[in-house]
Amino acid sequence: MRLRSLLRPTRRVHAHCDVPCGVYDPEQARIEAESCYKIIEKYHGSTDDLFRARCIVAKEERAELAKHHIDVLWSDYFKPEHVGKFPDLQETCWKAAKAASKVKQTTDLEAAKDLLSLIDKIDDMWKATGGPEKTRLNGRPS
Repeated sequence: MRLRSLLRPTRRVHAHCDVPCGVYDPEQARIEAESCYKIIEKYHGSTDDLFRARCIVAKEERAELAKHHIDVLWSDYFKPEHVGKFPDLQETCWKAAKAASKVKQTTDLEAAKDLLSLIDKIDDMWKATGGPEKTRLNGRPS
């Protein structure tokens, strides 16, 4: 038992995955953001306090995942040459991460719509930089 505790890592690190797989797709962020939108709709459509509390927890988890996927695209997929092609790329990713944070903080449908719109802009940039062909097996399904 003592040897095991000596060999146990002293630090935890988190990454997109354990191996730099090179698979990136804004669709992951979009699915989480759409979930947030639908959860907010359900939240507003209910008067059940327990259900509404569960909605808040689920929405916050999904928004954090959307933010994570945006951050991974921004820091791992997009390169300086992509910023050259899309000068507003960094600002768009930054705004999207901030929008995901706002969705975590509120039950505002407009905030969820804004996040979806920014993810769509990121998706357009990803596609224009060859994302489907570079990062997905056999390209991205249509």
